[in-house]
Amino acid sequence: MAEPDPEPMASGAGQRLGAPETLGISTLDPGHRPPAMPPGRHVTIRVRMLDDTEELFDISQKASGKVLFDLVCSHMNLIEGDYFGLEFQNHQKMMVWLDHIKPIIKQLRRPKHTILRFAVKFFPPDHAQLLEELTRYLFALQIKQDVSIGRLTCNDSSAALMVSHIIQSEIGDFEESQCRSHLLNNNYIPDQMPLIDKIMEFHSKNIGQTPAESDYQLLEVARRLEMYGIRLHPAKDREGTRLSLAVAHTGVLVFQGHTKINAFNWSKVRKLSFKRKRFLIKLRPDLNSSYQDTLEFLMGSRDCCKVFWKICVEYHAFFRLFEEPKPKPKPVLFTRGSSFRFSGRTQKQVMDYVKESEFKKIPFERKHSRVQHNSRLSPLPSPRHHEVPTEVSVSVLQMAFSRTLSALVSAEDPSCSRITRASPSHQRNGHDDRKGSVSRTEDRRGSTRQTHPEHLSTGVGSNSPHLSASSGHSHGMVNGQKSLELCSHSPDGRQPSPLTSPLLNDACSVRTDDEDERFPTDRAYFIAKELLTTERTYLKDLEVVTVSFQNAVGQDEATPDSLKDTVFSSFEPLHKFHTGFLREVEQRLALWEGRSNAHIKGDYQRIGDVMLKNFQGLKPLTANLHKQSEVLLELEKACRSSRRLEGLCRDFELQKVCYVPLNVFILRPLHRLIHYKQILERLCKHYPATHVDFRDCRAALADVSEVVEQLQGSLIKMENFQKLLELKKDLIGVDNLVVPSREFIRLGCLSKLSGKGLQQRMFFLFSDVILYTSRGMTPTNQFKVHGQLPLHGMTIRESEDEWGVPHAFTLVGEQQSVVVAASSLAEMEKWMEDIKVAIETAKTSNGPSPNLLTSNLTDNKCPEDSTVEAESEDDIAASHTSLERPAPHRGNTMVHVCWHRNTSVSMVDFSVAVENQLSGNLLRKFKNSNGWQKLWVVFTNFSLFFYKSHQDDYPLASLPLLGYSVTIPSESENIHKDYVFKLHFKSHVYYFRSESEYTFERWMEVIRSATIPSSVARVLNNKESHPH
Repeated sequence: MAEPDPEPMASGAGQRLGAPETLGISTLDPGHRPPAMPPGRHVTIRVRMLDDTEELFDISQKASGKVLFDLVCSHMNLIEGDYFGLEFQNHQKMMVWLDHIKPIIKQLRRPKHTILRFAVKFFPPDHAQLLEELTRYLFALQIKQDVSIGRLTCNDSSAALMVSHIIQSEIGDFEESQCRSHLLNNNYIPDQMPLIDKIMEFHSKNIGQTPAESDYQLLEVARRLEMYGIRLHPAKDREGTRLSLAVAHTGVLVFQGHTKINAFNWSKVRKLSFKRKRFLIKLRPDLNSSYQDTLEFLMGSRDCCKVFWKICVEYHAFFRLFEEPKPKPKPVLFTRGSSFRFSGRTQKQVMDYVKESEFKKIPFERKHSRVQHNSRLSPLPSPRHHEVPTEVSVSVLQMAFSRTLSALVSAEDPSCSRITRASPSHQRNGHDDRKGSVSRTEDRRGSTRQTHPEHLSTGVGSNSPHLSASSGHSHGMVNGQKSLELCSHSPDGRQPSPLTSPLLNDACSVRTDDEDERFPTDRAYFIAKELLTTERTYLKDLEVVTVSFQNAVGQDEATPDSLKDTVFSSFEPLHKFHTGFLREVEQRLALWEGRSNAHIKGDYQRIGDVMLKNFQGLKPLTANLHKQSEVLLELEKACRSSRRLEGLCRDFELQKVCYVPLNVFILRPLHRLIHYKQILERLCKHYPATHVDFRDCRAALADVSEVVEQLQGSLIKMENFQKLLELKKDLIGVDNLVVPSREFIRLGCLSKLSGKGLQQRMFFLFSDVILYTSRGMTPTNQFKVHGQLPLHGMTIRESEDEWGVPHAFTLVGEQQSVVVAASSLAEMEKWMEDIKVAIETAKTSNGPSPNLLTSNLTDNKCPEDSTVEAESEDDIAASHTSLERPAPHRGNTMVHVCWHRNTSVSMVDFSVAVENQLSGNLLRKFKNSNGWQKLWVVFTNFSLFFYKSHQDDYPLASLPLLGYSVTIPSESENIHKDYVFKLHFKSHVYYFRSESEYTFERWMEVIRSATIPSSVARVLNNKESHPH
């Protein structure tokens, strides 16, 4: 174990920002505080971070190691801190980990003269298991350090590839002279000079890669190396051969030099122990193995044995146990053996905690580690002359501070304020100041920590010596105080990053309570206004296909002409028609409101005549509406025959403008007809028969009902086809999912009972088969299929009493039986009802369904039961360029929402959701804020999408509603406004305020449709009434 203290890396350590003494944002659960400091004399502990900066922590000598470690993690706002540890050189010159249980005074003999190193302690097999971008950034720093000191050995190609990703994250896109100069001045690997050309070649292929993506690619290369996460402990075997022992997530490894020669998986190890200098591995009996029952290795000393034994115990507990092991009771008379145990959360507990508290996470803004400081971006006055940019290194604590500023102020302390200062990481050079993924939902950006823009406005004032370069220079008014208009464009004209979204951090859209607008009070006006607001959203959705999709995909040579013609001929006439229709509706509403000709009354306070005239013009376009199914089929056929086109469509779906799956946009024209019908039905119900607008509304309703009836059968088929195509993208390990006779019924989370206990699984119920999956720990965000259960011959029974598991039921198939448990009684009843109906339907089918699983999967063997095999460096070839890395996949689909919220949705729910789309302006308020923020809100696909205005091309954020409840605020909540509804999920609360009683009722209605389940019988009734 006695490894030398690693030399500092050549790259200079950055200075810490002028941050307040405490960063002020707790990563603990609500209501908890950092551990109390024990009484006693305090001592200053020096901790060296992964970027070689040093931080001082004042702590009591009697405090345990965990108190110090928690302070370090809190200092960086690190949530997944359990992967890390503090190591130091003890009095025997051995590098050891700080014990979390023992007092610091018993571990550090000379605390003032000891430097503790913050480092990665547990290396997971796949970096996709790291759920926070800050954690991945720290892992990347650890890899950079290990490569630099020669601990992570590899071939030249892998070393050059890793360095190329490191410099991409530091200096941005490739520019030959800059890259060469940077490599000459900084050493990243031993003996770097001969590899400079190769590094530059790899760097030139990384153009467009953001720092976060570079970190990801660095970890992707590193994890495949044999020495990834390995710390060698010198030993000898019985014959005296020099070896090294190491521990990994899979078990205990044996190395000769830097070559692994043996591995003992945890499942094969019965006991690990040591006796004096001998380290003993006792194996489980195996008739097929040639190994002895107990293997013995000789190490340098008893202390070396104990150090290695301790880290083995911790690795086994962290990766293999579900929860922290309980301490053994102390013997009364005498002890035998060590009392050491693993202290802290296991990997499973960490991942569960981050998933459950994902709404509380603080946004982390990953920027280039070395950025050019240019004085022209500073808001302070400066003479206009060119200066030589100076290179500034950004430390990990600056990154954490940037993360803190992005979150502004925690909701737990709404009264506190903070002065913001310009960070080098906020300055820009010629390269893009790239940030993380552009398609984050409001959940994953942590908006429900309830951070409020008003707090920033009180903290930024004339006393602040610098303003953030990205803040802009225009000002708005928030509750009578000036505030930075954070929603303005950045200095170079680009939109602000979603990681610092105006929706979360912006004060410019907050309106004061005395700004009430005046509208006509007639209910018909608000019904007509719903037509206007939803038509605006619909036209934007059409432009996603006619403009954005055509520009991104239609111009590529891989797109067949037949697909271009089908899309163009179907959508262009519809887009042209609805553009004119929207213009007429806007003009009529302007007259109705009195904004144009206020003296005109009566004749213009109606909408039926506009709808009747336009729907008669829509009739010739009915053929175009019938073509929507052709577009869907043509697109699927083209993607199947061209991998390039499939990749183009997948990349387009990841763009911000494509806020729901592409196939949903293709079916929008059919869904829009249903919306017209519902609006006209409400108008006809509202008007008396003698009203001047009643006759036109009734005639328009007859026209649109006729078209809807013609298209209903095709719509049901297309919705099912579209859902199967969407699920096909979410699943891996399944073939032939999309077949004409298969119908989707329900998807959602159930716990499957196995030898390891209850394990969370995603179940998919179709008309002929049930598939069960788990979320793959891969960058593609897909779900891996574990097995299938044909419905033919299946029976189902409740089995709560049989297994002692709440809400459990058993699926008894012809080949196997599966015991599952739902999260609640209501969930169990929904699943059992749908499965029983599906079983009855399957009895009339032609027999059991064909095998859906790919050849490497079987019903009885799940991937998690197999052992993890190490990967060789030869596998690196697939990752040489950013274009060849695993294709990303939408991570915010309904499947992922159900996984995180532990719930389910049916095809009936999807059908209801598309019928209940709604959009319009709402005022939003957080639980602890004072002002109301005006937003354009769109409800579709079980989610609320938030925009600054209806003219925006893409949403700033989204909020999936599954699991939320919608209610009216109580008196105790002091919301003294009309037409306010409350959305809440666990501890997350939002208030929304609408403009009228009608809009309030409509928002309540559509949001309830996303949270209250429908009966499966409705689907069957629909099919019976619309045979096809």
